[in-house]
Amino acid sequence: MKKLKVLFVSQEITPYVPETHMSKIGRQLPQGTQERGREIRTFMPRYGCVNERRNQLHEVIRLSGMNIIVDESDHPLIIKVASIQQSRMQVYFIDNEEYFQRKAIMQDGDGNFFQDNDERSVFFCRGVIETVRKLGWQPDIIHCNGWFTAPVGILVKKVYKDDPLFAESKVIYNVYDDEFTPALNKRYGQKIQMTGIEDSDLKTIKDPTYLNVQKFAIDNADAIIQGSEKINSDVAKYIKKSGKLFLDYKNADEYLDSYSEFYGSVLEDVTELA
Repeated sequence: MKKLKVLFVSQEITPYVPETHMSKIGRQLPQGTQERGREIRTFMPRYGCVNERRNQLHEVIRLSGMNIIVDESDHPLIIKVASIQQSRMQVYFIDNEEYFQRKAIMQDGDGNFFQDNDERSVFFCRGVIETVRKLGWQPDIIHCNGWFTAPVGILVKKVYKDDPLFAESKVIYNVYDDEFTPALNKRYGQKIQMTGIEDSDLKTIKDPTYLNVQKFAIDNADAIIQGSEKINSDVAKYIKKSGKLFLDYKNADEYLDSYSEFYGSVLEDVTELA
């Protein structure tokens, strides 16, 4: 019988970055999903603060080597992988010298939001999808965690909708208390745009504030989960207004089972959930 396949696209995963609520979910959710008999693949950015030697990252030559075009410039895509031995779980890292060599994650040492975070996000999301294509792996669920993963939904729904690997995939977006300021670069939408994405699909992020980026991700998801106990109140209102399938916040003792059941609700037409 068919095993449910879940692709996790995560902004943060501990122990590779400092522990936060989001990074703990990024670590525990894939493991818990795998332990429930599902097949998983897990991706995060290879931020410069990730200690490659300590965490035993190594490059996957067969997956590296392609270029991702962002804003009409080619950027080499490097794929690395590490294993969390105690859970028998692999994590794939999207790497690029220009975007991910700096030691900080989203801000410099003075707390300033990196001006190219928009491009870093686009490169990461494109890199995940292209790597999954190279793997030839067909996800039933694509579970996105954090605003950095916002472009995934529209790429799956518009650009890769005819690709057999993604044609039936359902996108779940986890909303967290991860607000940022200032807004992203005004050309964020143009940098996401590819064949299949119309100007009208990007109108929400004409002004790419945190709220609008969240709206954009919600619009292009099949279902929404509230990942943090408290989230931006305007985002919460927008989720309710969207009418999308929604799972409210669940605490640490219950979210693994709740998320697992939610996958079934999202995939009502799947005949067997392993």
